[in-house]
Amino acid sequence: MGNREDLLAGAKQCLIERGWGRTTVRDIAAAAGVSHAAIGYHFGSRDALLTQALVEAVDELDQLPSATADGAGPEERWQALIDSFTTHRALWVAQLEAAVQAQHSPEVRDRLAEGQRQGREGLGGSVPLALLGGLMLQWLVDPEQAPSGAEVVAELRTLAKRL
Repeated sequence: MGNREDLLAGAKQCLIERGWGRTTVRDIAAAAGVSHAAIGYHFGSRDALLTQALVEAVDELDQLPSATADGAGPEERWQALIDSFTTHRALWVAQLEAAVQAQHSPEVRDRLAEGQRQGREGLGGSVPLALLGGLMLQWLVDPEQAPSGAEVVAELRTLAKRL
């Protein structure tokens, strides 16, 4: 791997271990085994590098086979997404931290907005995307009380009958 790839790998590692807000340029450079000046050379800024690392890491979430498998029922698809809140917890937390950073960085905001557009497309609209975000918050804050995939689908069916 070259410095650029090493920096991306180091930034992903830092996002998972330290989170967005606690990751410094020195942390990334140390994890990548390169000079911190390489961040500016290859990415322009720490935020640009962290944004790219987060985008690539979140792309891994899209590769959940059981979430998109042909023949999987809605309960199984939602449960696969819910399971990712545990198996990929650090990435979901980093995504929340990035959303806060987006308020101060047009570049971060633009990248997250693109991710949301893709999420709406992949999940079937804005409402499923909003539901996913709400479920993520429930699972991160109070996993013992958060619903399962089957409970989500049952509640959605009840809601649909009321509409």
